[in-house]
Amino acid sequence: MTATTTAPDLERATLDKAASENFPVAPFFLPRDWRDDLMAVYGFARLVDDIGDGDLAPGGADARLLGVSATEAEDRLVLLDAFEADLRRVFDATPRHPLLRRLQPVVRRRALTPEPFLGLIAANRQDQLVTRYETYDDLLAYCELSANPVGRLVLAVTGTSTPERIHLSDAICTALQIVEHLQDVAEDLARDRIYLPAEDMRRFHVSETDLSAKTAGASVRALVAYEAQRARELLNEGAPLVGSVHGRLKLLLAGFVAGGKAAIHAIIAAEYDVLPGPPKPGKVQLLREAGVILRGEG
Repeated sequence: MTATTTAPDLERATLDKAASENFPVAPFFLPRDWRDDLMAVYGFARLVDDIGDGDLAPGGADARLLGVSATEAEDRLVLLDAFEADLRRVFDATPRHPLLRRLQPVVRRRALTPEPFLGLIAANRQDQLVTRYETYDDLLAYCELSANPVGRLVLAVTGTSTPERIHLSDAICTALQIVEHLQDVAEDLARDRIYLPAEDMRRFHVSETDLSAKTAGASVRALVAYEAQRARELLNEGAPLVGSVHGRLKLLLAGFVAGGKAAIHAIIAAEYDVLPGPPKPGKVQLLREAGVILRGEG
């Protein structure tokens, strides 16, 4: 792949991952300018997660674009530092990576600040250094970096940020992150990461060995049920955000909340056995949940 074709191909490959996400990234019913801007924000968020998870496209093209040498291209902390330096160019120069060049006009048009982007980078840096969380509060602090900035960016792009909406959005985003952690217990463990609070594991008599089984025993299922209820409560806490906006943004935010509730229903339907693989909700369940939320019943 030549230098002239590498950047567009990398950009498209990252943006195409939107189709496989748990939530609607930039659905068709949104205004075109919102869709374009949200896809640019998604491209940043997806790429920083791919750096943090070691899921970059093979060949080291992203590292080269960020100015990282071939000898350091596998060092995730070095890549994250380079990515942060390139993010800062979005605000005062010309970034190197095409996904950040795509983001730059959005930042200017929507008057976005560096903080939410830096939070997402910090979360992925933390993933390289912290692989276990002792308390639920520790996990919430991680979600403040890894999830809540996304909702804040959606509000900023759509011009609907208020302190109250940010508070509600944070609850929804934290809930969605917890649900994703529950779906991905086995996958995370394969990366030597556990996002179930250690104090809760002890409470339910769950060991790390229990999490590596092919199917969940009663203690693991009880723990997953406990954390799923916490996520449900956070979704309910944040749900008034949907009623605070109107039009197509209301549909988008209802989709976020419905995605979380439908995922919880899928976990329940699997009898809380998340170890064979992530329980995924069907489209019918997702649409049913969205309808309930839009009618103001859930």
